[in-house]
Amino acid sequence: MSLSSELFQRAQRTIPGGVNSPVRAFKSVGGEPFFVAKADGAYLFDVDGKRYIDYIGSWGPMLLGHNHPAIRDAVIRAAANGLSFGAPCPAEVTMAEKVAELVPSMQMLRMVSSGTEATMSAIRLARGYTGRDTIVKFEGCYHGHADSLLVKAGSGALTLGVPNSPGVPADFAKYTLTCEFNNLPQIQQLFAEQGNQIACIIVEPVAGNMNCIPPEPGFLEGLRALCDEYGSVLIFDEVMTGFRVALGGAQAYYGVTPDLTTLGKIIGGGMPVGAFGGKKEIMQHLAPLGPVYQAGTLSGNPIAMAAGLAALTEISKPGVYEALTEKTAQLIKGLAQAAAKHAVPVSFNQVGGMFGLFFTNEGRVSNYQQATRCDIDAFKRFFHLMLQQGIYLAPSAYEAGFLSLAHSAEDLKETIAAADYAFSAL
Repeated sequence: MSLSSELFQRAQRTIPGGVNSPVRAFKSVGGEPFFVAKADGAYLFDVDGKRYIDYIGSWGPMLLGHNHPAIRDAVIRAAANGLSFGAPCPAEVTMAEKVAELVPSMQMLRMVSSGTEATMSAIRLARGYTGRDTIVKFEGCYHGHADSLLVKAGSGALTLGVPNSPGVPADFAKYTLTCEFNNLPQIQQLFAEQGNQIACIIVEPVAGNMNCIPPEPGFLEGLRALCDEYGSVLIFDEVMTGFRVALGGAQAYYGVTPDLTTLGKIIGGGMPVGAFGGKKEIMQHLAPLGPVYQAGTLSGNPIAMAAGLAALTEISKPGVYEALTEKTAQLIKGLAQAAAKHAVPVSFNQVGGMFGLFFTNEGRVSNYQQATRCDIDAFKRFFHLMLQQGIYLAPSAYEAGFLSLAHSAEDLKETIAAADYAFSAL
């Protein structure tokens, strides 16, 4: 028995499902997860000594690659001064200034410790600001595991087939309306009927939790126009896309400005960090300035702020996003050629350093319904064929893939060669 198998058996005795986040259990692809001993650059190394080229990157944060020296050194320096203060520290001020500089729509922001906290707080703030209760989200979009947002959700909820989670009271869910992603006429009709009751729209500008689905031209612009017309708050959930698809996030990439933005993942450089922010007039409704309460024991943690500042400093250097986008495009081109060589029907989406692979003959995938019609069994077989060759893709057909600056040309070549074999064996 491998050490990973031993650890998984032990874990299942004390941790539900043996994991601390459901998608890690490999339930949707079968088999057992491997346990990681260390990570460096583009690679993970399991407890049994096997190396994997990693296309998950801790589910998005590792844009610079694992164990980046600038981030590691910043954490070591900060830790020498203490791990948590429960009081303001200089790093959180510098961090807020840096984020506001890179994402100008975030005139004011508040640090939290996770993406879920960020979206939950942004929703509460939008409701408090507008005096309305109803929110609108999109099928297959995932905004964390807060009760109001676990309605037709993506990510692990979709992977496990429980997009509407038990434990969410009907009285909570009734205030969450869902529409089809990329279907602007549908949401226009909803606003025509109920617009004056809607506090906010929350949307992943690139849907990354039903794989990777970009917005159709005019979709985000249409949401902006509806919120302007009806006095609703437009929230971009950029926990995944923030600093991933462009330095200023998806809002910079597509040129559409939200009222509030939520961030996570890359903003922490690998540490547990989130943030939400936006227009000053909205953010000033937060306590202690206003009546909308939000707090956190570890918010603005000095170690996390040091890691985040180091990450943002590195990704602000010239050429970062051009290189990342080009690497991703090279990978997608090679994978597409390998699939075509073996007549395997596959469709790809890419935005910057994010990509999606769909086993489908429908062509471009642009919504939740198409994503759920893809060949999940083919993905399962492909996943394991790649894993056997040391290529680690997300263990779910509904999760996006991520490249890092640490991925080399040789890594891409090895990945494409592995895919060529995997497609031939399907």
